[in-house]
Amino acid sequence: MTDGTDNSRKSREKRFGIDHTTGKLVLGSLHIPLPRSRIARVFIGVLLIFCGLLGFLPVLGFWMIPLGFIVLSHDLPFARRWRRRFSIWWHRRNTSAG
Repeated sequence: MTDGTDNSRKSREKRFGIDHTTGKLVLGSLHIPLPRSRIARVFIGVLLIFCGLLGFLPVLGFWMIPLGFIVLSHDLPFARRWRRRFSIWWHRRNTSAG
């Protein structure tokens, strides 16, 4: 028998990315719903990356580039590979330093 603590622990472990069960973008404790249409998700991801390249302008920021890759990684294999490689590199970097 399982209790509710196991499910809450799994939801806390996921810090960023796309939750495939709910279809939402998870950034820490923030859950942002994504459109169901693949074309709309790709458009949003490309738009975030493009606006991130204009991050020197007010309101826009360079934080939009990784967010765009996270959204694109849901649908495009090359973006998924890039995100996974970055996640592995980041994890190795943080564990070897500490």
